Amino acid sequence: MTQCQHLQAILAELTADAHAIDGEAVKALGEAILRANRVFVAGAGRSGFAARAFSNRLMHLGFNVWFVGEPTTPSIQQGDLLIVGSGSGETASLVTMAQKAHKQGAEIATLTIYPDHTIGRLATTIIRIPGITAKSDDASTKAETIQPTGSSFEQLSWLIYDSVVIALKDTTAQTDAQMFSRHANLE
Repeated sequence: MTQCQHLQAILAELTADAHAIDGEAVKALGEAILRANRVFVAGAGRSGFAARAFSNRLMHLGFNVWFVGEPTTPSIQQGDLLIVGSGSGETASLVTMAQKAHKQGAEIATLTIYPDHTIGRLATTIIRIPGITAKSDDASTKAETIQPTGSSFEQLSWLIYDSVVIALKDTTAQTDAQMFSRHANLE
């Protein structure tokens, strides 16, 4: 058997980038989720897929959570939390959501390459992820990548979300069986 060189390169890149993630910021996201009345999760494109999977896992943990844009998503209010995954921090639809949530008094958290961009300036919890995005003119925060632009941000976002889920599972002392009891059964 020969190793898949591209896969090994991706894993090496993600491992190197993971060393730049602030563990205290990741812990702060979990604490913000525990503090919130309700949790709203947003992202667009491939970042949105990772965010959607995260909202699904939060539901499995028993949190009142919605992925923004679904027809059954209620209005956000003070005491709620909006988590936005946006590499550029400037995706127009996500900026509008963050501004509306901020105006309503909701807390905002973000996973982003650029904490100083619009969404980051509105957020109280920021997880900065090294990455490259074609949507920003700013200098990159990471070396070149063999992957298409944005892929490493999206992949590391997914892994950070999963690490938050593991911490919340431990904090709430839930078992896999309890989480599975909330899994969709109309499949």
